Amino acid sequence: MGAVAVVLLAAGSGRRLGGTIPKQYREVAGVPMVLHALRSLQAEPRIRWVQPVIAAGEQRRFASAIGEASFAFTLLSPVAGGRERALSMVAGLRALPKQATMVAVHDAARPLPSPRLLQALLDGAERHGAAVPGMAVVDTIKEVDAAGRVVRTLDRHTLRAVQTPQVARREWLLAAIAQAGEGLATFTDDVSLLEAAGFPVYVTPGEERNRKVTTAEDLRWMEELLRRDG
Repeated sequence: MGAVAVVLLAAGSGRRLGGTIPKQYREVAGVPMVLHALRSLQAEPRIRWVQPVIAAGEQRRFASAIGEASFAFTLLSPVAGGRERALSMVAGLRALPKQATMVAVHDAARPLPSPRLLQALLDGAERHGAAVPGMAVVDTIKEVDAAGRVVRTLDRHTLRAVQTPQVARREWLLAAIAQAGEGLATFTDDVSLLEAAGFPVYVTPGEERNRKVTTAEDLRWMEELLRRDG
């Protein structure tokens, strides 16, 4: 496949988790969450660059979290994100080396993607042009109207709860961003942009351990998982 770069989104405030430190810099098992994410990504040898996107003014905090760590990929200098996720993604995309032909966008708040997940995901993107990890939905899902009245029951066998990284050909992402125009900021995930622009996106297997850390309960889950892993 082409040269792969990861845009690592680490610009959020983490308000739902609470505390004074943004969640991506919170230590879990003694290691900042963003460093856990970077260490996980280096398990996939096709990743050549990682472009962190951080909040404005957080350069020192990011540098402190990374410390003297070294990686199998090139860690690029962080760039400042925008007020919405899609704008942060674009800031990271624009900063990538021109040689990067395949782009994966990943949330630093999902710090534990496994080597198996990453391999299957990049294999899928290589075959199809764009891929996203997803998990089968086990609950019954209802669509409701503004008043809370059930409109219909969806077939859960056709539904997937998607995760990150979300991977696509760079030229596809650029074309989808251009087509979105002023509506770009309304997109809450990256493959939605591609879908709106008519590009095909395929789902590869997601994993429970690739859970997004959003609440204090998620943080306790991650601590326990890392403790069990040793």
